[in-house]
Amino acid sequence: MAPSLEEPEPVQDVLDNPLKTRPELVAPEPEHCPGPESQDAGKTDSCAGCPNQAICASAPKGPDPDIPLISERLSGVKHKILVLSGKGGVGKSTFTSLLAHAFATNDDMTIGIMDTDICGPSIPKMMGVESETIHISSTGWSPVWVADNLGVMSIQFMLPNRDDAVIWRGPKKNGLIKQFLKEVEWGNMDFLLVDTPPGTSDEHLSVNSFLKESGIDGAVMVTTPQEVALLDVRKEIDFCKKAGIRVLGLVENMSGFVCPKCTHESQIFKATTGGGEALAKEMGIPFLGEVPLDPRIGMACDYGESFFDAYPDSPACKALKGVVRGVAQEIGLKAHEVLPDD
Repeated sequence: MAPSLEEPEPVQDVLDNPLKTRPELVAPEPEHCPGPESQDAGKTDSCAGCPNQAICASAPKGPDPDIPLISERLSGVKHKILVLSGKGGVGKSTFTSLLAHAFATNDDMTIGIMDTDICGPSIPKMMGVESETIHISSTGWSPVWVADNLGVMSIQFMLPNRDDAVIWRGPKKNGLIKQFLKEVEWGNMDFLLVDTPPGTSDEHLSVNSFLKESGIDGAVMVTTPQEVALLDVRKEIDFCKKAGIRVLGLVENMSGFVCPKCTHESQIFKATTGGGEALAKEMGIPFLGEVPLDPRIGMACDYGESFFDAYPDSPACKALKGVVRGVAQEIGLKAHEVLPDD
């Protein structure tokens, strides 16, 4: 007989209560049990004499009391955008850093990046602030500022040594993400970009739950042309649909290789099933564009420099500007006001 998964929890219950842990009962639920997660659990007449009564009565219930505090803290942030994929290695963090630098080229806008990749925080390295630490004041944690209008928050700033592994289970990760939202002084910002790890699990559920009340503008999906990447992106799009997160569009990253010498473009990762554009059409979401593979992007990230400042006329830079304008239009902004025409 083939093995099977345990009976899954109801999807909507997981999405509505991502941080809730079902009480571990010591005996089967009696016939007239109100339910171990009910507000009346452990309190009704039918609970009298039940071995689970004390467990059910002490289990946490009701909405998270920190949600209003998070909403108040983020009241000055105009737009919140998630960067998702489902697949690792497609360049989510690289794309997030490039997107932030692109928005920040407009001096009239203030941008923030929240790095929720707890076990693999690479945003500080890419932004050139890896050795910085968090300043804590009476008003909260201050983001690390890359530029006058570009701030970052990441667990990397909290590690004793830069190579220390973060070996945490879900609840600790969720708790830190909540602190990033509740304790950080984000202030008045035009965009808060949330960089996420691969998958559709703890970090994604937490971010969606904590930001639902304050509002998420949507998610930008990142993929590469191969079907192996597209498989997981389909799952991430399905997650967004079930979680009620609007998909602002899909970006095909590493779409062709641009020679730094002659700027000729070659196809390195060939799309066997149509690539990102075909997937966007199949799933009924906007296609925001193709960003070519340029080795200078990797170098800029390694050195913590802005690719936009170093290579403003490169094909990749022009493609990214097109993506930025597309994102702006999807959230109801005028593209030329977010990123003026060259």
